[in-house]
Amino acid sequence: MVVLLSRLPATECIKFCHRVVDGLCGREPPRRSEHSTTWSPEEWLQLLDSLSAFYRRAVGSDSSEDEVLGGLADVGSSHAEAVLSVLRARREEIHHALLDRTNSISSAVLQDFDWQLKLSLSSDKISSLHTPLLSLSLDVREDAALRSVTMEMNREELNTLISSLEAANKVVLQLK
Repeated sequence: MVVLLSRLPATECIKFCHRVVDGLCGREPPRRSEHSTTWSPEEWLQLLDSLSAFYRRAVGSDSSEDEVLGGLADVGSSHAEAVLSVLRARREEIHHALLDRTNSISSAVLQDFDWQLKLSLSSDKISSLHTPLLSLSLDVREDAALRSVTMEMNREELNTLISSLEAANKVVLQLK
């Protein structure tokens, strides 16, 4: 949908792209009222979403200029150059905004971890158990405080934890 940019003159395209990046970085984004004659409301939303996603992807995946221009193949060369010039000028700023957005999810950081595998042979209720148990100790730093979180889990609980962590990793990668 970045092709909708071709409705703007190239000089206005640079200003518009800078305003889109402003919105990505937490400042005031472009206003629909300034461009109501250029795009319909649906096109406006599609353009903002696709251009924002384009900048996030380009910075998050550290795309080269050739890769960026390849992604803009359906846009005229002057508009593609305008998008690229804004990316060149504000790459660091977009990168910091993406990092801040990712870090705002939680300020807790895993500092260290330790694990032990135990085999429970019996319990007070069952004479023969033979169940492996994982004891996981996490040292988490939140702000300036270091706290320890310890948990013990069986095989099913461990598989659930691993699945949850993999899903969280996918979400973090999508935010980049």
